[in-house]
Amino acid sequence: MAGQAVGNYTIGRPLVGGLVCGIVLGNIPLGIACGVAMQLVYIALVTPGGTVSADVRAISYIGIPLAMVAISARGMNPLGTSAANLAKSVGTLVGTVGTVLYYSVATMNLVWQSFGWKDVQKGRLGKLYSVNFGWPWISHALFSFLPAMLLTYYGATAVTALRNALPMNGLAMKTLFTVGGMLPCVGIAILLRQIVSKLVDFIPFFVGFTLAASLHLNLVSVTVVSLLFAVIMYEVEMSRGGTPGAALGSGGSGSNDDEEDI
Repeated sequence: MAGQAVGNYTIGRPLVGGLVCGIVLGNIPLGIACGVAMQLVYIALVTPGGTVSADVRAISYIGIPLAMVAISARGMNPLGTSAANLAKSVGTLVGTVGTVLYYSVATMNLVWQSFGWKDVQKGRLGKLYSVNFGWPWISHALFSFLPAMLLTYYGATAVTALRNALPMNGLAMKTLFTVGGMLPCVGIAILLRQIVSKLVDFIPFFVGFTLAASLHLNLVSVTVVSLLFAVIMYEVEMSRGGTPGAALGSGGSGSNDDEEDI
């Protein structure tokens, strides 16, 4: 309800949703831990042309509360691997349901768009604000708010029944944990497809993993080290060609194509 930039791509993301759910349910560390686990899977998820493979809003505000209840009911360590894998599995299942709700909202919004076209044809441009900021709230209330509230409300009972029906050492739970452990590979693969255009691009990508594995640095430390290298490379390129990439891309010809390639 806050638009794409603030709503879908900020508040609706699992990393932020985990904090919100943790505050509401009174367990911020567990909420953030679930949000981090689910965010890793959908770290590079975008909605080009309105096409979605999973609704991160449902993952955040249905999946995270259900995962928090499930983890607490089973007495798992919130920061443990098993808890993270369970959270990712629950988020994936809920994300599929959320996709149906997402398209339901989009379909109902077509009705409000027809109202907008009529206002344009009649010259009542001032009423277009209701198409963007008014009527769609009804769509979100029916297909986002109510389902999230009902599924979360009755989720505790469902999770308790699931705990009794599916023991930790059973085949179903082992499958969930195994699949959940592999899901981050999907998010990383999608991210690589967006940032890697040639083989040499893998080098800076793996530097972070090397620093974390060899020096045992955390994410903040690796980010600071990466920033230092970025500043050094920027200064070197500026001293050579005046603009970043110009010295490496000019090759004596100064073509725009070469600069874009670099």
